[in-house]
Amino acid sequence: MMHGNMRTYASGRKKSYDAWSTKKKTPPKFEPLEVKVEPYRRVATTVYKSCDRGSHSTQIKERINYTGTLVKGISTMHKSNAVPIIDSQEAIDHANMRR
Repeated sequence: MMHGNMRTYASGRKKSYDAWSTKKKTPPKFEPLEVKVEPYRRVATTVYKSCDRGSHSTQIKERINYTGTLVKGISTMHKSNAVPIIDSQEAIDHANMRR
């Protein structure tokens, strides 16, 4: 346990504030802010042209489908890993796989 007072340091020097004081400081006097008439503006500001929205199409794109004959289907392996199936033997192997 530490003994001493709150008004001085351990060396005996007086603190700049009194921790035990119950006096409340008076708030500073209100002074209205002076408003400048003209706001600050930079001298040379670069102006960029806006995006032209009229040249882009907003139609729904046609869905891309696989039309080849090599891939027979898709198999799911460990943790949703999609693997293409090329022949029926590969499909049987994937079906028989265990963890």
